[in-house]
Amino acid sequence: MGVPFYRRQSFCISILSLPVGLTNHVLQQFPIPPGLQDPYDYQRKINTYYPFHDEGEWELGRFLVENLTQTQIDKFLKLKWFHTHPRPSFSSKDQLLDWIDALPSFVPWKVSNIEFTGYKTTYPVQLIWCDALEVVKQLFSDPVFANHITFQPHVVNTGGQREYGDYMSADMAWKIQDHLPVGATQVPIILVSDKTPMHPLFITIGNLDSEIRSKATLRAWRCIAYMPIAKFSLWHKCVDLVCASLKVAAKDDGCFMPDPSRYIHYVFTRLVAHVDPWDLDAFQKAAKAVHLSGVHMPYWCDWIYACPSVFLTSEFFADHPLNWVKETVGKHELDTRFMVQHKRVGTRHFTKGVTHVNQMTGCEHRDIQRTIVTSIAGAAPPRFIRSIRTLVEFIYLAQNPVHSPNSLQSMVQALADFHGFKDAIIDAEARRGKKGVKEDFFIPKLELLQSFRGTVERLGSLMQFSADMTERLLITHCKHLFERTKQCIRILSHQESMELFNLYALFYSRGATLVNAIHIEDEEVTTVNLALSWVSHVLPDEAHSGVLSGDALTAFHLTSMPDFKALTATSIQTKYSLVDFTHVLSQFINCLSLSTGEHTHWDHRYGHFRTWNKFRLQLHSAFQSRVIMPSRVIQAYPPSDAFPLGNCDTVLINVAGDNGQSTSRVAQVQLIFQPKIPRVSDLVLPTFLSSPLLYIQFFHFVANPNDRPKLAMWTVERTYMVDEHGKRYRCGSVVSLVDVTHAVELIPEYGSKVDEKISSATCLEGYDQFFLNSFADKESYHTFSTEFT
Repeated sequence: MGVPFYRRQSFCISILSLPVGLTNHVLQQFPIPPGLQDPYDYQRKINTYYPFHDEGEWELGRFLVENLTQTQIDKFLKLKWFHTHPRPSFSSKDQLLDWIDALPSFVPWKVSNIEFTGYKTTYPVQLIWCDALEVVKQLFSDPVFANHITFQPHVVNTGGQREYGDYMSADMAWKIQDHLPVGATQVPIILVSDKTPMHPLFITIGNLDSEIRSKATLRAWRCIAYMPIAKFSLWHKCVDLVCASLKVAAKDDGCFMPDPSRYIHYVFTRLVAHVDPWDLDAFQKAAKAVHLSGVHMPYWCDWIYACPSVFLTSEFFADHPLNWVKETVGKHELDTRFMVQHKRVGTRHFTKGVTHVNQMTGCEHRDIQRTIVTSIAGAAPPRFIRSIRTLVEFIYLAQNPVHSPNSLQSMVQALADFHGFKDAIIDAEARRGKKGVKEDFFIPKLELLQSFRGTVERLGSLMQFSADMTERLLITHCKHLFERTKQCIRILSHQESMELFNLYALFYSRGATLVNAIHIEDEEVTTVNLALSWVSHVLPDEAHSGVLSGDALTAFHLTSMPDFKALTATSIQTKYSLVDFTHVLSQFINCLSLSTGEHTHWDHRYGHFRTWNKFRLQLHSAFQSRVIMPSRVIQAYPPSDAFPLGNCDTVLINVAGDNGQSTSRVAQVQLIFQPKIPRVSDLVLPTFLSSPLLYIQFFHFVANPNDRPKLAMWTVERTYMVDEHGKRYRCGSVVSLVDVTHAVELIPEYGSKVDEKISSATCLEGYDQFFLNSFADKESYHTFSTEFT
């Protein structure tokens, strides 16, 4: 890079190793914020929950403050019920709220009246905000993130190729580090906002791992301002004021921050600003006359290395490709194809179709992208389908959490393929405007896609700057509008104080350390929920148990209580409509007895079984093996009024092929069961019957991606057997639960028109040929693109 490696090393020292005089000097650089100074520290050494009597009273007080209004709290405390039962220590809502006010808190909130020269308002513009620099310091030092924070740029090489993931692994981090003093640490500031009535502004730091920042509930994002301002230019001015302390810290002298292990870092946030008042009204009139936005000085204009345009424009899909599909397939037919898709737990099902939705969230865009390609097969021209597929492929590749030169080249090639087939969109007259059919692709958002490769190389994965985070933060931070500013300040302070006190009191009461408490061996689990993982070390008895696959890469979870405790083989055949259950279970037992040498006197024909209607499957990420993905529910419900043929999901299973080698097959899970031995019995089940089993029905592959290049997907067909009477029946089998490797999604081959008799409850049963949807999610796409054969 042209600079010796030592220039890029972060310099940090332990405050405990400094001489007393220097320690005092450094402490003056970052004193403990007033909210975190606990005046009741001595009392809490005796009673962790002081001023509350105990943990139960603390939970009651927290519940009242979070769920009831002040009037309702008073009414609750005056109930006659307390005449005959013990009263809590707090006797009124005022006393309770005073106790909450006394809890240690985050950075305090404040209100400022904002006035602008040349801009008159009926009421003063009140900016609700907190010190952005203090919030950054708190994030930088939070012990919850101890194993998920990076202090210096780095290069990751895998398989001889460089990886671009988090910001610290990209080129820009190295470029900025080269311009910092020797030993300094850069703290990249990331802001998120949304145009709602409250205009919230959120902040996080690029030092935290992107998988942590991508989850709104992990407290990696903090709200630093609410700005009830309508005019865009005034909003920029307010953001400029809120970030003023960050700009001071970005000057040549920098500032000091402690990290989660209490080591001190010499930090630069690289933000410089010049705030200059002007006659706003006159300026805006002049700007509009020459067709300008009227923003005199965007808040990022003097923020060194800032690139606010780097994010995925999720609206592009709804604004253009989805509209092209509507014009080509027809709204009614497109809606029908989405409405009849099989319902999977954890995936949105569009019960009313997709064409009526005018304003979509990023999550809704992705849910439509998942099945749009397979859904239009047979209803649109082949080249048109291919153009849509290449565009969806580009979007999936662009959203990779980790990139390499090969993946970036694949992304560029997908976009080039789209441009090679986009003439089919014009031929279908699918691109339309207010004046009718358009024959051009003058779309600025489409042009923006050309810059994605360079952006990834400079800043890392695009998903760490996704606008989807705004939607989730609005849910977690902006559920209700504030009626009064003072009320707002108190509510915000209470929310943060109770969250902080509840977590820290839990650990203090159990005698657990708060510094770097996340164990390294549990690091991968913490990407699901850091706070819960932390708690699991304090309350290990409350953790869930499960079943691991032989290679320990796949986890399965069944509820401790089965849905049916003791069914006979005959009742299973009747209830689940599995007429060959006894026969295939007998084959399974005979086969495994021969291969393992384990035999049993247990007779399955007269035995009993526990059965479940679902299980959970959890895998490591296909992109980052240290990350564990959220679990996926696999359903296996028996026939019912709502699902006359059952409600059963499909999976990928490892089975032994004819040559003895392991191969993958698609199967539908019809039953989850386990033999049950009476307590009084001295029978011992062999190993292969001692763990949960599945009754499945197979599909076989009939076409590979190269056979149908317009879709580039595998095609499967349900497998049937023929009995001695010439009657077809589905091919069933019994396998171990741990043979399952992936949850998969099958989309029927609808043809030119969907069968009117088909519904979402019967679509997997009413068709025989299906597409193995490689766009079911990003993990599936990566698996089917790189690993699956």
